[in-house]
Amino acid sequence: MNQKIKIQSAQRTLIVGIRHPRDHKRICEDSMKELELLITTAGGDVVGEAKQEVKRVHPATYIGKGKVEEIGEMIRDLDVELVAVDEELTPIQNRNLEDAWDVRVVDRTAVILDIFALRARTKEGKLQVELAQLEYLAPRLVGRQGRLMQQVGYIGARGPGETQLEIDRRRIRERIAVLRGKLTNVLKHRKIHRLKREGVPIPLVSLVGYTNAGKSTLLNALTDAGVIEEDKLFSTLDPTVRRFKLASGREILLADTVGFIKKLPHQLVNSFKATFEELAHAELILEVIDLSDEDVMQRMRVVEDVLGELDLNGRPRLTVFNKLDLCEHAPRSHDGVAISARTKQGIDTLLARIDEMLRAGFRRVRMKLGHDRGEVLSSVYRIGHVFNVRHFGKTVRIDCELPEKYVGKYRDYLMT
Repeated sequence: MNQKIKIQSAQRTLIVGIRHPRDHKRICEDSMKELELLITTAGGDVVGEAKQEVKRVHPATYIGKGKVEEIGEMIRDLDVELVAVDEELTPIQNRNLEDAWDVRVVDRTAVILDIFALRARTKEGKLQVELAQLEYLAPRLVGRQGRLMQQVGYIGARGPGETQLEIDRRRIRERIAVLRGKLTNVLKHRKIHRLKREGVPIPLVSLVGYTNAGKSTLLNALTDAGVIEEDKLFSTLDPTVRRFKLASGREILLADTVGFIKKLPHQLVNSFKATFEELAHAELILEVIDLSDEDVMQRMRVVEDVLGELDLNGRPRLTVFNKLDLCEHAPRSHDGVAISARTKQGIDTLLARIDEMLRAGFRRVRMKLGHDRGEVLSSVYRIGHVFNVRHFGKTVRIDCELPEKYVGKYRDYLMT
């Protein structure tokens, strides 16, 4: 059920953009550009585009009858094999458009799910993608066995694979139940590892942001993690965690996460909760923004919306404006840090801000240790912030900041 099938050849694809009366023209155009990049990432070849302003969603076909006929003529003239609609279609709308155009039709959600199937590498990632795809596919199975047979190996049909063709809704429900059970076990294992990690005082700092904002480049710049860097959407799907030491000597864990995108399918948000749950336990979230993007404010709103959907808007957060090397000016009047992960410009300032924000709630204390308590001194460097160390004969005096719980742990060494 999880067999991978590669696209045999680039499909000639027509993309259809939808503009609603409440949307600015630029929003529609930006979304169309993004859909084109999604299709290219999935292996398709965009040969044309059509746009339609929809004042009222047609329940049968989403767009009006006249536009359906007009696009049908474009399909024949351009020898189109696939139509991608920049909205999420209902199963009925999807089926009716295929009947009208006599070609395969996929919506934005199907394309994104397909790319996730293409990018998933770890066992957990594959489980999450398969669950999302099956939840999307289940209501689309009715009366569509013929169409599904034609979809093998094409955009929107990757992931679960050929065995979908012979399963009915009952078997899909059974498979979904199995996948949910396995992902529940993943959550349990993550909780165990998290509890062990919390026993060791190393804070977790998570990178989030719009897809292709440069999170992986930043992780590599800081830790030499070797994460793949591509100018493609969702180049990183499976999370990567690396240990890193700040200039103060304090150790942190840096975690890369999957990029967000407009109209992120709810199936993905639900299926990837095992991954996103780690964000809820991060002591600091770094929101990476592509400063060179013309729609930087819109991208920030998307990230804000997704974090809100995950109930993470209350977590401590630092905005990191990336790709400064591609811009003439740094942003003004914003509480963030401007950097270039590629050239490492501004990295020292970023690290200083991370250190500062992670010390929120620390208590400043003075400690006195014997020279034989080197392990305590090492621990203070690792978990806290050391301002000064002075040696007096057989003792060491430390001016530092510590997490509150470690103030109590080392109370025997505190100076009053």
